[in-house]
Parts: sequence; C-alpha cells; structure tokens
Amino acid sequence: MKRDGHIHTPFCPHGTKDSLQSYIEKAIRSGFSDISFTEHAPLPASFLDPTPLKDSGMRYTEVHPYIDAIKQAKDAYKNDIRIRIGFEVDFIAGFEHETTAFLDEVGPMLDDAILSVHFLKVGGAYHCMDYSKEVFLNLAAIAGSAAAVYDLYYETVEASIASDLGRFKPKRIGHPTLVHKFQLAHNETIDDSRQIERIFNKIQKAGYEIDLNSAGFSKPECLESYPPERFIVLANTLGIPLVFGSDAHSAKGLHNHYDKLYNK
Repeated sequence: MKRDGHIHTPFCPHGTKDSLQSYIEKAIRSGFSDISFTEHAPLPASFLDPTPLKDSGMRYTEVHPYIDAIKQAKDAYKNDIRIRIGFEVDFIAGFEHETTAFLDEVGPMLDDAILSVHFLKVGGAYHCMDYSKEVFLNLAAIAGSAAAVYDLYYETVEASIASDLGRFKPKRIGHPTLVHKFQLAHNETIDDSRQIERIFNKIQKAGYEIDLNSAGFSKPECLESYPPERFIVLANTLGIPLVFGSDAHSAKGLHNHYDKLYNK
C-alpha cells in the first residue's frame, strides 16, 4: 500500500491554490491508495505569528469549510482512494491549553493529525525556526550557536511528546529533525545522534508514529529526509511506525522523493 500522510491544500495561506482534485487525481495516477490532507491548523488566538505575512496557519474561519471540502472529496473519490481528514498542529510551548481546546473541538471530525514543532522561544520572543536561512542564522546568533538551537528544538520536541493535549492529541510527530533544514548553511559541525535516539525512544514509549518526511531532499541546505535515512533503521528496530509524508504544498510537490525512501 502506498500512503502519503502529510499533504497541504489550497487552504494553506503560504502554499499554492492547486485544487484538491488535482492532488487526488495525481495520487491515484501515482498508485497511492491512501492520502491524508493535513493542513496547518490555526495558531492559538493569543499567539502572535512571528512570520512576516502572519501566514503560518489557516484562519479559524476556514476550519469548517476545509473539513467540509475534504468530506466532499472523500465521498466523490470513495471508490478510488482512501482520503483522510487531518491537521498539522503546532506544538508551541506555553500555549498547550489553547491547543487542547482546538483539538477537543475538531478532533471528533478528524481521521488523522500530525504534531509538529516550528516555533522556538529564544531571547523572550518566538521565532519560526524553519522560515528561512536568515531567520535560522539570526536565531543561532541570539541563542549563542546553531548547536544551542538544536538543543532547544529537541527539548521542545520532547515536550511535545510528553504534553497532555487531551484525548485528540495527534499521535504522529512531524518531521522530527526539521532543525536540519539549514544544516549546510550554519558552518557548525553538530552531532545530534544521541538527541535523535532519545527522541525516538520517547516516541516508542508513547506508542506514537513518525512522519517520514521527504521535503528536506528538496531543500538545498538540507538534502536529506526528516529524519535522515540512517535513522530509519533505528525506528524500525524500535518498532516505531513510519508514515511517509511528502509535505506537499502544491500538486507538483506531491509524493516527491518517495522512491528515495521506498522501492530501493
């Protein structure tokens, strides 16, 4: 079975306006039998998005239209492909209560969900760690080094795994090595193997899944999956389910690099 468990949609404020139909029909042509639309959930109302266009998550007013659109697609293509309704939910330290309230509201309507870390608090302010190379390097300067950003990122991922976000908490940890996105840009040699192993052990103990995210292959300062291929063996040894995710923000990006991780 070919599954893509991390796909964005025209509801993404920083993606394309490619139609749901274009994603679904490409998935069918590509031999996929199971896909999850996991749009960026709205950020907590009291959280100020630090990105320039404030477009990290969808507007709350679009939540139900989004869910309704995926429901309609599920029905229209029910004989051709399994379609799951989902969200990619941000874990933001200090905003657990609002995140739980959102999950309590939408959880009963979802088939799938991912819990991801994009925002780190350094110097008294939140930063979208993966927004750009410039943001990452500035964050490293504030934190003291890129290694310090790595440390904070893994601490935050650990906190996301341990967090109590209620009965509808996502059980898949999104791109768990996203901090590698600019690893060829910061000129520091960082061995984070032990931190990744620690994260994987916590995921295994919690009974969670890992988003095996291929998007990093397309990032010129990353050139690897999240997590890197060498850690897939560790995940398999620990018995952690790995769910492929292309993290596509356009129909063109759907399923990119699948064959680098499968069918070898």
